[in-house]
Amino acid sequence: MKNIVKTEKGRVVVIGAGLGGLSAAISLRAAGYEVEILEKNGQVGGKLNVRELDGFTFDLGPSIFTLPQVFEDLFRRAGRSMSDYLELQPVTPHWRNFFEDGLVLDLLQQPESMRREFEKLEGDAQGHLDDLHRFLEYGRGQYRLIEDGYFSEGLDDVWEMIRHYGLFGLFRKMDWNHTMSESVARHFRSRHLRWIFEYFIKYVGSSAKDAPGYMNMMSLIQFDHGLWYVKGGMYELARALERLAGEMGISLRLGVEVREIARNGRRVSGVVRGDGSVLPADHVVCNMEVIPAYRHLLKEDERFLRKLERFAPACSGLVLHLGTDRVYSQLAHHNFFYSGDQSKHFDTVFRKGRLPDDPTIYLVAPTRTDPSKAPEGCDNIKVLPHIPPIDPENPLSGDDYEAYADRVLAKLERMGLTDLRKHVVVRDMLTPVDIERMYRSNRGSIYGVVSDWKRNKGFKAPKQSSRYDNLYFTGGSVNPGGGMPMAVLCGQKVCDRLVAADHGG
Repeated sequence: MKNIVKTEKGRVVVIGAGLGGLSAAISLRAAGYEVEILEKNGQVGGKLNVRELDGFTFDLGPSIFTLPQVFEDLFRRAGRSMSDYLELQPVTPHWRNFFEDGLVLDLLQQPESMRREFEKLEGDAQGHLDDLHRFLEYGRGQYRLIEDGYFSEGLDDVWEMIRHYGLFGLFRKMDWNHTMSESVARHFRSRHLRWIFEYFIKYVGSSAKDAPGYMNMMSLIQFDHGLWYVKGGMYELARALERLAGEMGISLRLGVEVREIARNGRRVSGVVRGDGSVLPADHVVCNMEVIPAYRHLLKEDERFLRKLERFAPACSGLVLHLGTDRVYSQLAHHNFFYSGDQSKHFDTVFRKGRLPDDPTIYLVAPTRTDPSKAPEGCDNIKVLPHIPPIDPENPLSGDDYEAYADRVLAKLERMGLTDLRKHVVVRDMLTPVDIERMYRSNRGSIYGVVSDWKRNKGFKAPKQSSRYDNLYFTGGSVNPGGGMPMAVLCGQKVCDRLVAADHGG
Protein backbone atom coordinates (compact mmCIF):
# COMPACT_ATOMS: atom_id res chain seq x y z
CA MET A 1 0.00 0.00 0.00
CA LYS A 2 1.58 3.27 -1.07
CA ASN A 3 2.23 6.04 1.42
CA ILE A 4 -0.18 8.83 0.52
CA VAL A 5 1.12 11.54 2.84
CA LYS A 6 4.73 12.68 2.49
CA THR A 7 4.84 15.84 4.61
CA GLU A 8 3.35 16.97 7.90
CA LYS A 9 1.86 20.48 7.86
CA GLY A 10 0.47 20.67 11.38
CA ARG A 11 -1.61 18.77 13.87
CA VAL A 12 -5.41 18.60 13.62
CA VAL A 13 -7.70 17.10 16.23
CA VAL A 14 -11.13 16.05 14.94
CA ILE A 15 -13.92 15.76 17.50
CA GLY A 16 -16.31 13.01 16.42
CA ALA A 17 -16.09 10.19 13.88
CA GLY A 18 -19.36 10.83 12.09
CA LEU A 19 -19.25 11.04 8.32
CA GLY A 20 -18.35 14.74 8.38
CA GLY A 21 -15.51 14.14 10.81
CA LEU A 22 -14.17 11.13 8.92
CA SER A 23 -14.34 13.03 5.63
CA ALA A 24 -12.50 16.02 7.06
CA ALA A 25 -9.87 13.77 8.66
CA ILE A 26 -9.22 11.80 5.46
CA SER A 27 -9.05 14.98 3.36
CA LEU A 28 -6.69 16.71 5.79
CA ARG A 29 -4.43 13.68 6.08
CA ALA A 30 -4.26 13.50 2.29
CA ALA A 31 -3.28 17.19 2.32
CA GLY A 32 -0.33 16.48 4.60
CA TYR A 33 -1.64 17.11 8.12
CA GLU A 34 -1.20 14.89 11.15
CA VAL A 35 -4.73 13.97 12.21
CA GLU A 36 -6.20 12.42 15.33
CA ILE A 37 -9.92 11.65 15.76
CA LEU A 38 -11.58 11.40 19.18
CA GLU A 39 -14.96 9.63 19.26
CA LYS A 40 -17.00 9.23 22.43
CA ASN A 41 -18.87 6.15 21.18
CA GLY A 42 -17.38 2.71 20.66
CA GLN A 43 -17.71 2.79 16.88
CA VAL A 44 -17.32 5.21 13.99
CA GLY A 45 -20.12 6.56 11.81
CA GLY A 46 -22.09 8.85 14.10
CA LYS A 47 -25.75 8.57 13.15
CA LEU A 48 -24.74 6.04 10.49
CA ASN A 49 -25.07 3.22 12.96
CA VAL A 50 -26.14 -0.41 13.15
CA ARG A 51 -27.78 -2.70 15.69
CA GLU A 52 -28.17 -6.51 15.60
CA LEU A 53 -31.05 -8.11 17.50
CA ASP A 54 -32.00 -11.82 17.38
CA GLY A 55 -31.01 -12.34 13.74
CA PHE A 56 -32.23 -8.95 12.49
CA THR A 57 -29.73 -6.26 11.45
CA PHE A 58 -31.08 -2.72 11.61
CA ASP A 59 -29.52 0.39 10.10
CA LEU A 60 -30.21 2.90 12.87
CA GLY A 61 -29.53 6.00 10.80
CA PRO A 62 -29.38 6.83 7.08
CA SER A 63 -30.95 4.28 4.77
CA ILE A 64 -30.72 6.04 1.38
CA PHE A 65 -27.44 6.44 -0.53
CA THR A 66 -27.36 9.20 -3.15
CA LEU A 67 -24.73 11.22 -5.07
CA PRO A 68 -22.07 8.48 -5.21
CA GLN A 69 -19.70 10.92 -6.93
CA VAL A 70 -19.31 12.87 -3.66
CA PHE A 71 -18.02 9.73 -1.92
CA GLU A 72 -15.86 8.83 -4.92
CA ASP A 73 -14.24 12.27 -4.69
CA LEU A 74 -13.28 11.60 -1.07
CA PHE A 75 -11.62 8.29 -1.92
CA ARG A 76 -9.91 9.96 -4.87
CA ARG A 77 -8.39 12.58 -2.57
CA ALA A 78 -6.81 9.71 -0.69
CA GLY A 79 -5.48 8.15 -3.88
CA ARG A 80 -7.98 5.33 -3.75
CA SER A 81 -10.94 4.02 -5.71
CA MET A 82 -14.23 3.68 -3.85
CA SER A 83 -15.03 0.49 -5.76
CA ASP A 84 -12.18 -1.24 -3.88
CA TYR A 85 -13.99 -0.53 -0.59
CA LEU A 86 -17.72 -0.51 -1.37
CA GLU A 87 -20.18 -2.11 -3.75
CA LEU A 88 -23.34 -0.17 -4.56
CA GLN A 89 -26.60 -1.74 -5.68
CA PRO A 90 -29.32 0.26 -7.45
CA VAL A 91 -32.71 0.32 -5.74
CA THR A 92 -35.91 0.20 -7.78
CA PRO A 93 -38.53 1.45 -7.46
CA HIS A 94 -37.02 4.42 -5.70
CA TRP A 95 -40.07 4.73 -3.47
CA ARG A 96 -43.48 3.15 -3.15
CA ASN A 97 -46.10 5.69 -2.12
CA PHE A 98 -49.23 4.72 -0.17
CA PHE A 99 -52.12 7.18 0.18
CA GLU A 100 -55.12 7.18 2.49
CA ASP A 101 -57.50 6.93 -0.48
CA GLY A 102 -55.99 3.55 -1.45
CA LEU A 103 -53.72 4.71 -4.28
CA VAL A 104 -50.32 3.01 -4.44
CA LEU A 105 -47.85 4.71 -6.79
CA ASP A 106 -44.23 3.77 -7.51
CA LEU A 107 -41.58 6.39 -8.14
CA LEU A 108 -39.10 5.23 -10.78
CA GLN A 109 -35.86 6.82 -11.94
CA GLN A 110 -36.69 6.97 -15.66
CA PRO A 111 -39.57 9.42 -16.22
CA GLU A 112 -40.88 7.45 -19.20
CA SER A 113 -41.24 4.42 -16.94
CA MET A 114 -43.70 6.44 -14.88
CA ARG A 115 -46.35 6.48 -17.63
CA ARG A 116 -47.94 3.24 -16.44
CA GLU A 117 -47.95 4.54 -12.87
CA PHE A 118 -49.58 7.79 -13.98
CA GLU A 119 -52.46 5.85 -15.50
CA LYS A 120 -53.54 5.21 -11.89
CA LEU A 121 -54.12 8.94 -11.40
CA GLU A 122 -57.18 10.94 -12.32
CA GLY A 123 -56.83 12.74 -15.63
CA ASP A 124 -54.55 12.25 -18.61
CA ALA A 125 -51.42 10.15 -17.98
CA GLN A 126 -49.50 12.05 -20.68
CA GLY A 127 -50.41 15.33 -19.01
CA HIS A 128 -48.98 14.09 -15.72
CA LEU A 129 -45.86 12.92 -17.55
CA ASP A 130 -45.51 16.36 -19.14
CA ASP A 131 -45.81 17.92 -15.69
CA LEU A 132 -43.02 15.68 -14.45
CA HIS A 133 -40.75 16.57 -17.36
CA ARG A 134 -41.29 20.30 -16.80
CA PHE A 135 -40.65 19.94 -13.08
CA LEU A 136 -37.47 17.96 -13.60
CA GLU A 137 -36.14 20.56 -16.05
CA TYR A 138 -36.84 23.28 -13.50
CA GLY A 139 -35.23 21.22 -10.72
CA ARG A 140 -32.26 20.39 -12.95
CA GLY A 141 -31.61 24.07 -13.45
CA GLN A 142 -31.71 24.66 -9.69
CA TYR A 143 -29.36 21.73 -9.05
CA ARG A 144 -26.82 22.92 -11.62
CA LEU A 145 -26.86 26.39 -10.11
CA ILE A 146 -26.41 25.12 -6.55
CA GLU A 147 -23.75 22.59 -7.55
CA ASP A 148 -21.77 25.25 -9.43
CA GLY A 149 -20.99 27.26 -6.32
CA TYR A 150 -22.68 26.32 -3.08
CA PHE A 151 -21.56 22.70 -3.40
CA SER A 152 -18.37 22.87 -5.47
CA GLU A 153 -16.89 25.96 -3.80
CA GLY A 154 -18.29 25.31 -0.33
CA LEU A 155 -19.99 28.71 -0.06
CA ASP A 156 -21.20 29.62 3.40
CA ASP A 157 -23.38 32.76 3.39
CA VAL A 158 -25.27 35.25 1.22
CA TRP A 159 -22.22 37.47 0.66
CA GLU A 160 -20.13 34.57 -0.60
CA MET A 161 -23.05 33.59 -2.84
CA ILE A 162 -23.28 37.12 -4.29
CA ARG A 163 -19.53 37.23 -4.96
CA HIS A 164 -19.69 33.89 -6.77
CA TYR A 165 -22.95 34.13 -8.69
CA GLY A 166 -23.46 37.88 -9.02
CA LEU A 167 -26.75 39.54 -8.19
CA PHE A 168 -28.35 38.48 -11.47
CA GLY A 169 -27.38 34.83 -11.13
CA LEU A 170 -28.44 34.71 -7.52
CA PHE A 171 -31.76 36.53 -7.58
CA ARG A 172 -32.99 35.87 -11.12
CA LYS A 173 -31.96 32.27 -11.67
CA MET A 174 -32.22 30.79 -8.18
CA ASP A 175 -35.74 30.10 -6.89
CA TRP A 176 -35.73 32.25 -3.75
CA ASN A 177 -39.14 33.81 -4.22
CA HIS A 178 -41.31 30.74 -3.63
CA THR A 179 -41.39 28.07 -1.01
CA MET A 180 -40.61 24.56 -2.09
CA SER A 181 -44.30 23.70 -1.77
CA GLU A 182 -45.39 26.67 -3.89
CA SER A 183 -43.05 25.72 -6.71
CA VAL A 184 -44.18 22.10 -6.62
CA ALA A 185 -47.81 23.26 -6.84
CA ARG A 186 -47.01 25.37 -9.92
CA HIS A 187 -45.78 22.28 -11.77
CA PHE A 188 -48.18 19.46 -10.85
CA ARG A 189 -51.93 19.27 -11.36
CA SER A 190 -52.16 16.02 -9.33
CA ARG A 191 -52.48 16.34 -5.56
CA HIS A 192 -50.77 12.96 -5.14
CA LEU A 193 -47.76 14.04 -7.18
CA ARG A 194 -47.54 17.33 -5.29
CA TRP A 195 -47.34 15.46 -2.01
CA ILE A 196 -44.69 13.05 -3.32
CA PHE A 197 -42.41 15.80 -4.59
CA GLU A 198 -42.95 17.98 -1.54
CA TYR A 199 -41.69 15.12 0.56
CA PHE A 200 -38.22 15.17 -0.96
CA ILE A 201 -37.74 17.66 1.89
CA LYS A 202 -37.33 14.57 4.08
CA TYR A 203 -33.63 14.57 3.14
CA VAL A 204 -33.08 17.67 5.30
CA GLY A 205 -35.82 17.19 7.91
CA SER A 206 -37.67 20.41 7.16
CA SER A 207 -41.04 21.63 5.89
CA ALA A 208 -41.78 22.14 2.21
CA LYS A 209 -43.97 25.07 3.31
CA ASP A 210 -40.98 26.90 4.83
CA ALA A 211 -37.96 25.78 2.78
CA PRO A 212 -36.94 27.92 -0.23
CA GLY A 213 -37.96 26.77 -3.70
CA TYR A 214 -34.45 25.96 -4.84
CA MET A 215 -34.58 22.96 -2.49
CA ASN A 216 -36.57 21.27 -5.26
CA MET A 217 -33.15 20.42 -6.66
CA MET A 218 -33.27 17.40 -4.32
CA SER A 219 -35.48 15.44 -6.68
CA LEU A 220 -32.77 15.77 -9.35
CA ILE A 221 -30.20 14.26 -7.03
CA GLN A 222 -32.28 11.10 -7.14
CA PHE A 223 -33.57 11.19 -10.73
CA ASP A 224 -30.26 12.05 -12.39
CA HIS A 225 -27.80 10.24 -10.10
CA GLY A 226 -29.80 7.29 -8.81
CA LEU A 227 -30.74 5.83 -5.45
CA TRP A 228 -28.47 3.13 -4.06
CA TYR A 229 -27.95 0.59 -1.33
CA VAL A 230 -24.54 -0.34 0.05
CA LYS A 231 -24.06 -4.08 -0.35
CA GLY A 232 -23.92 -5.68 3.08
CA GLY A 233 -25.75 -2.79 4.72
CA MET A 234 -25.41 0.96 4.97
CA TYR A 235 -22.94 0.67 7.85
CA GLU A 236 -20.43 -0.80 5.40
CA LEU A 237 -19.77 2.80 4.37
CA ALA A 238 -18.61 3.64 7.90
CA ARG A 239 -16.43 0.52 7.97
CA ALA A 240 -14.90 1.47 4.62
CA LEU A 241 -14.00 4.95 5.81
CA GLU A 242 -12.57 3.55 9.05
CA ARG A 243 -10.40 1.18 7.03
CA LEU A 244 -9.25 4.00 4.76
CA ALA A 245 -8.41 6.23 7.73
CA GLY A 246 -6.33 3.43 9.25
CA GLU A 247 -4.43 2.86 6.02
CA MET A 248 -3.62 6.57 5.88
CA GLY A 249 -2.15 6.65 9.37
CA ILE A 250 -4.95 8.62 11.01
CA SER A 251 -5.05 8.05 14.75
CA LEU A 252 -8.59 7.04 15.79
CA ARG A 253 -9.47 6.93 19.50
CA LEU A 254 -12.83 5.35 20.25
CA GLY A 255 -14.57 5.67 23.60
CA VAL A 256 -12.83 8.98 24.30
CA GLU A 257 -15.08 11.88 25.17
CA VAL A 258 -14.08 15.51 24.71
CA ARG A 259 -15.34 17.71 27.53
CA GLU A 260 -13.87 21.04 26.45
CA ILE A 261 -12.13 22.84 23.60
CA ALA A 262 -9.15 24.75 25.03
CA ARG A 263 -8.89 28.41 24.02
CA ASN A 264 -6.33 31.17 23.97
CA GLY A 265 -7.78 34.47 22.77
CA ARG A 266 -9.10 34.11 19.23
CA ARG A 267 -7.51 30.71 18.78
CA VAL A 268 -8.12 27.25 20.13
CA SER A 269 -5.14 25.30 21.39
CA GLY A 270 -6.46 21.75 21.62
CA VAL A 271 -9.05 19.70 23.46
CA VAL A 272 -9.56 18.51 27.02
CA ARG A 273 -10.47 14.85 27.23
CA GLY A 274 -12.87 13.31 29.69
CA ASP A 275 -10.03 12.29 32.01
CA GLY A 276 -8.81 15.90 32.17
CA SER A 277 -5.77 15.42 29.95
CA VAL A 278 -5.09 18.01 27.26
CA LEU A 279 -4.44 17.10 23.64
CA PRO A 280 -2.75 20.05 21.87
CA ALA A 281 -3.59 20.94 18.28
CA ASP A 282 -2.80 23.54 15.64
CA HIS A 283 -6.40 23.28 14.41
CA VAL A 284 -9.59 21.69 15.74
CA VAL A 285 -12.37 20.33 13.54
CA CYS A 286 -15.61 19.68 15.42
CA ASN A 287 -18.11 17.15 14.10
CA MET A 288 -20.37 17.84 17.07
CA GLU A 289 -23.28 20.09 16.07
CA VAL A 290 -22.49 23.78 16.22
CA ILE A 291 -24.86 25.00 18.95
CA PRO A 292 -24.17 22.14 21.41
CA ALA A 293 -20.44 22.57 20.76
CA TYR A 294 -20.49 26.28 21.55
CA ARG A 295 -22.65 25.64 24.61
CA HIS A 296 -20.97 22.59 26.11
CA LEU A 297 -17.41 22.49 24.75
CA LEU A 298 -16.70 26.21 24.57
CA LYS A 299 -18.96 27.39 27.42
CA GLU A 300 -20.10 30.45 25.45
CA ASP A 301 -22.55 32.81 27.13
CA GLU A 302 -26.23 33.04 26.23
CA ARG A 303 -25.79 36.36 24.44
CA PHE A 304 -23.48 34.73 21.92
CA LEU A 305 -25.70 31.64 21.65
CA ARG A 306 -28.71 33.84 20.82
CA LYS A 307 -26.87 34.89 17.67
CA LEU A 308 -27.04 31.27 16.57
CA GLU A 309 -30.79 30.86 17.05
CA ARG A 310 -31.38 31.06 13.30
CA PHE A 311 -29.60 27.71 13.07
CA ALA A 312 -32.54 26.03 14.78
CA PRO A 313 -32.63 22.23 14.81
CA ALA A 314 -34.29 20.34 12.00
CA CYS A 315 -36.88 17.79 13.01
CA SER A 316 -36.24 14.66 14.98
CA GLY A 317 -37.96 11.34 14.53
CA LEU A 318 -39.44 8.40 16.34
CA VAL A 319 -37.33 5.54 15.00
CA LEU A 320 -38.91 2.10 15.28
CA HIS A 321 -37.00 -1.03 14.29
CA LEU A 322 -39.32 -4.00 13.92
CA GLY A 323 -38.59 -7.62 13.22
CA THR A 324 -41.72 -9.48 12.12
CA ASP A 325 -42.45 -13.18 11.77
CA ARG A 326 -44.09 -12.66 8.39
CA VAL A 327 -43.22 -10.81 5.16
CA TYR A 328 -45.31 -7.85 4.01
CA SER A 329 -45.00 -8.41 0.29
CA GLN A 330 -46.70 -5.13 -0.67
CA LEU A 331 -43.69 -3.15 0.56
CA ALA A 332 -40.81 -1.99 -1.62
CA HIS A 333 -37.37 -1.20 -0.19
CA HIS A 334 -38.38 2.44 0.47
CA ASN A 335 -41.99 3.38 1.22
CA PHE A 336 -44.01 6.42 2.24
CA PHE A 337 -47.41 6.34 3.90
CA TYR A 338 -48.85 9.82 3.51
CA SER A 339 -50.91 11.89 5.85
CA GLY A 340 -54.44 12.62 4.70
CA ASP A 341 -53.54 16.32 4.99
CA GLN A 342 -49.86 16.91 4.33
CA SER A 343 -50.11 20.69 4.81
CA LYS A 344 -51.51 20.13 8.30
CA HIS A 345 -48.76 17.59 8.99
CA PHE A 346 -46.05 20.14 8.13
CA ASP A 347 -47.72 22.83 10.24
CA THR A 348 -48.13 20.56 13.26
CA VAL A 349 -44.52 19.35 13.31
CA PHE A 350 -42.62 22.45 12.19
CA ARG A 351 -44.73 25.44 13.20
CA LYS A 352 -46.61 24.20 16.26
CA GLY A 353 -43.93 21.77 17.46
CA ARG A 354 -46.43 19.03 18.28
CA LEU A 355 -46.85 15.36 17.49
CA PRO A 356 -49.16 15.06 14.47
CA ASP A 357 -52.39 13.09 14.76
CA ASP A 358 -51.94 11.81 11.20
CA PRO A 359 -48.25 11.73 10.24
CA THR A 360 -46.52 10.98 6.98
CA ILE A 361 -44.42 7.89 7.65
CA TYR A 362 -41.20 6.74 6.00
CA LEU A 363 -40.79 2.96 6.10
CA VAL A 364 -37.76 0.92 5.00
CA ALA A 365 -37.85 -2.79 4.24
CA PRO A 366 -34.20 -3.51 3.32
CA THR A 367 -34.70 -7.24 2.78
CA ARG A 368 -36.16 -6.38 -0.64
CA THR A 369 -32.56 -5.72 -1.67
CA ASP A 370 -30.63 -7.59 1.04
CA PRO A 371 -32.35 -10.75 2.38
CA SER A 372 -29.55 -11.25 4.94
CA LYS A 373 -31.01 -8.51 7.15
CA ALA A 374 -33.72 -10.80 8.56
CA PRO A 375 -34.20 -14.53 9.16
CA GLU A 376 -35.94 -16.44 6.37
CA GLY A 377 -39.68 -15.82 6.29
CA CYS A 378 -39.35 -12.64 8.37
CA ASP A 379 -39.29 -8.93 7.62
CA ASN A 380 -36.96 -6.18 8.76
CA ILE A 381 -38.96 -2.94 8.99
CA LYS A 382 -37.75 0.52 9.99
CA VAL A 383 -40.49 3.05 10.67
CA LEU A 384 -39.64 6.76 10.84
CA PRO A 385 -42.24 9.50 11.21
CA HIS A 386 -40.82 13.01 11.53
CA ILE A 387 -41.57 14.65 14.87
CA PRO A 388 -40.45 17.89 16.55
CA PRO A 389 -37.10 18.09 18.34
CA ILE A 390 -37.09 18.20 22.13
CA ASP A 391 -38.85 21.21 23.61
CA PRO A 392 -36.72 22.06 26.67
CA GLU A 393 -39.60 23.93 28.31
CA ASN A 394 -42.20 21.22 27.72
CA PRO A 395 -40.47 17.89 27.03
CA LEU A 396 -42.46 14.80 26.14
CA SER A 397 -42.33 11.75 28.38
CA GLY A 398 -41.47 8.20 27.51
CA ASP A 399 -45.18 7.38 27.75
CA ASP A 400 -45.94 10.13 25.21
CA TYR A 401 -43.53 8.56 22.73
CA GLU A 402 -44.89 5.06 23.36
CA ALA A 403 -48.45 6.24 22.76
CA TYR A 404 -47.38 7.95 19.56
CA ALA A 405 -45.59 4.80 18.36
CA ASP A 406 -48.80 2.86 18.86
CA ARG A 407 -50.71 5.47 16.84
CA VAL A 408 -48.16 5.21 14.01
CA LEU A 409 -48.41 1.41 13.90
CA ALA A 410 -52.21 1.60 13.92
CA LYS A 411 -52.04 3.87 10.87
CA LEU A 412 -49.80 1.40 9.05
CA GLU A 413 -52.23 -1.42 9.85
CA ARG A 414 -55.13 0.67 8.57
CA MET A 415 -53.23 1.31 5.33
CA GLY A 416 -52.55 -2.35 4.58
CA LEU A 417 -49.98 -3.84 6.96
CA THR A 418 -52.51 -6.15 8.52
CA ASP A 419 -51.97 -7.09 12.18
CA LEU A 420 -48.49 -5.58 12.13
CA ARG A 421 -48.30 -5.28 15.92
CA LYS A 422 -49.29 -8.93 16.37
CA HIS A 423 -46.45 -10.08 14.12
CA VAL A 424 -43.65 -8.08 15.76
CA VAL A 425 -41.14 -10.43 17.40
CA VAL A 426 -38.28 -7.91 17.81
CA ARG A 427 -38.82 -4.24 18.66
CA ASP A 428 -36.38 -1.41 19.26
CA MET A 429 -37.19 2.29 19.51
CA LEU A 430 -35.15 5.51 19.51
CA THR A 431 -36.72 8.76 20.68
CA PRO A 432 -35.31 12.30 20.38
CA VAL A 433 -33.95 11.86 23.91
CA ASP A 434 -31.95 8.81 22.80
CA ILE A 435 -30.71 10.58 19.67
CA GLU A 436 -29.52 13.57 21.70
CA ARG A 437 -27.75 11.31 24.20
CA MET A 438 -26.09 9.08 21.61
CA TYR A 439 -24.90 11.76 19.19
CA ARG A 440 -25.04 15.00 21.23
CA SER A 441 -27.27 16.44 18.52
CA ASN A 442 -29.12 19.69 19.13
CA ARG A 443 -32.36 18.77 20.97
CA GLY A 444 -32.35 15.35 19.33
CA SER A 445 -32.36 16.64 15.77
CA ILE A 446 -31.65 14.00 13.13
CA TYR A 447 -30.85 16.31 10.20
CA GLY A 448 -28.85 19.15 11.75
CA VAL A 449 -30.17 22.65 11.02
CA VAL A 450 -33.65 23.30 9.64
CA SER A 451 -33.93 24.70 6.11
CA ASP A 452 -36.25 27.66 6.58
CA TRP A 453 -36.27 30.78 4.41
CA LYS A 454 -37.51 33.13 7.14
CA ARG A 455 -35.08 31.84 9.75
CA ASN A 456 -31.85 31.34 7.83
CA LYS A 457 -32.49 31.70 4.05
CA GLY A 458 -31.82 27.97 3.84
CA PHE A 459 -28.24 28.32 5.09
CA LYS A 460 -26.68 26.17 7.77
CA ALA A 461 -23.84 27.27 10.06
CA PRO A 462 -20.51 28.28 8.45
CA LYS A 463 -17.57 25.88 8.35
CA GLN A 464 -15.13 28.24 10.03
CA SER A 465 -15.88 29.65 13.46
CA SER A 466 -16.57 33.37 13.60
CA ARG A 467 -15.06 33.45 17.09
CA TYR A 468 -11.94 31.29 16.84
CA ASP A 469 -9.71 31.48 13.78
CA ASN A 470 -8.49 27.88 13.78
CA LEU A 471 -11.74 26.17 14.79
CA TYR A 472 -13.82 24.52 12.08
CA PHE A 473 -17.13 22.69 12.06
CA THR A 474 -18.38 19.85 9.88
CA GLY A 475 -21.48 17.66 9.63
CA GLY A 476 -25.21 18.11 9.25
CA SER A 477 -25.47 21.42 11.12
CA VAL A 478 -22.96 23.04 8.74
CA ASN A 479 -23.29 24.05 5.08
CA PRO A 480 -24.30 22.32 2.88
CA GLY A 481 -26.41 20.48 5.51
CA GLY A 482 -27.84 17.12 6.49
CA GLY A 483 -27.68 13.78 4.75
CA MET A 484 -24.75 11.47 4.03
CA PRO A 485 -23.44 13.08 0.83
CA MET A 486 -23.72 16.58 2.24
CA ALA A 487 -21.84 15.63 5.43
CA VAL A 488 -19.08 14.01 3.38
CA LEU A 489 -18.93 17.02 1.04
CA CYS A 490 -18.78 19.32 4.07
CA GLY A 491 -15.73 17.50 5.44
CA GLN A 492 -13.90 17.94 2.15
CA LYS A 493 -14.73 21.64 1.98
CA VAL A 494 -13.64 22.15 5.59
CA CYS A 495 -10.26 20.77 4.56
CA ASP A 496 -10.10 23.19 1.63
CA ARG A 497 -10.91 26.16 3.90
CA LEU A 498 -8.35 25.15 6.48
CA VAL A 499 -5.62 24.64 3.88
CA ALA A 500 -6.42 27.98 2.25
CA ALA A 501 -6.29 29.73 5.64
CA ASP A 502 -2.96 28.08 6.40
CA HIS A 503 -1.62 29.46 3.14
CA GLY A 504 -3.02 32.93 3.79
CA GLY A 505 -5.92 32.49 1.37
